[in-house]
Amino acid sequence: MPLIAHSKLPSFERLAKQGETILSIERAQNQTIRELHIGLLNMMPDPALEATERQFFRLIGHSNQIAQFYVHPFSLSSIKRGKRSTLHIEEHYKTFEEIKLQGLDALIITGANVTDPDLQLAPFYEQLKEVVDWSYENVTSTLCSCLATHAVLEFKYGQKRKAVGKKHWGVFPHQVIDRTHPLVKGVNTRFDIPHSRFNEIAESQFEEAKAVVLAKSPIGVHLAVSPDLFRIVFFQGHPEYDSVSLLKEYKREVLLYLEKRTSDYPPFPSNYLSLQSRAILAEYRARLINKTATIKEFPEELLTKTLDNTWHDSASAIINNWIGCVYQVTNENIKKPFMQSIDPNNPLNLEK
Repeated sequence: MPLIAHSKLPSFERLAKQGETILSIERAQNQTIRELHIGLLNMMPDPALEATERQFFRLIGHSNQIAQFYVHPFSLSSIKRGKRSTLHIEEHYKTFEEIKLQGLDALIITGANVTDPDLQLAPFYEQLKEVVDWSYENVTSTLCSCLATHAVLEFKYGQKRKAVGKKHWGVFPHQVIDRTHPLVKGVNTRFDIPHSRFNEIAESQFEEAKAVVLAKSPIGVHLAVSPDLFRIVFFQGHPEYDSVSLLKEYKREVLLYLEKRTSDYPPFPSNYLSLQSRAILAEYRARLINKTATIKEFPEELLTKTLDNTWHDSASAIINNWIGCVYQVTNENIKKPFMQSIDPNNPLNLEK
């Protein structure tokens, strides 16, 4: 939660110049402290639907132990679902029409499993565009993950994603580029983030869109914000991933190979598995290819115990900062995105 500059103590001004959130007494007195309503547009395919739901719920819940959050999941009718996921969505999710009637303070849009660079081929393209257009006018801030980032940069800024030639897959070190932005305050200047994607928006494309890059790695940009510095937050990686997420994805890739739906046995995710774990999986691969093992013998339980998580703390910190910024500028009326005094073109009143 932000500090209040309740006196003329010089440290308040100095901390503010260093990027810390310092509210004036006047601003604090006009700030409404209430529960926050956060939407979760879950576009992930059936096998990952509920896991993704839990991952983002966990990130939000870990971000702040004082604030109260109501998280409202919804999906898109244009995404084909199996019976189990359809029942889950019908019982527990809202429709987009219900979301619009209720209103939101903030919105998270997940990625989706679409590998073709041309997003217009995705069955949910038009419905997603409708959600994005509505959120920009009615929601304080929208956080986009992976494919959602690619889609919004195409919808709003004309930047089409491009294939990277091979899958960016693994855990990669990132460096904070802009250390003064409130989203990265208190975050390590270098931190890890998982990636899993065949396509990208290049750094030059973010620059063409006049988006501001906050963190990047040798494989590209992870964290950026829209030109107004807050209304849209872009993730290209997957900070929401559990420790075991990439291992489960590797197992699915092995199964696709066995079913002859891919021609090559999957490579290991980068910077994720220990040498011992790689050796165990190499031995399993040999047995699998020699038909002395089956997919049921995949050593998931054994390997899960060896996995390190090197990204959760920084992910929670960024989400906490994002939610804190929403708190500072959102309107008491959930149907309105900003307090009356807030400039929508620079909601956080930052230097551009």
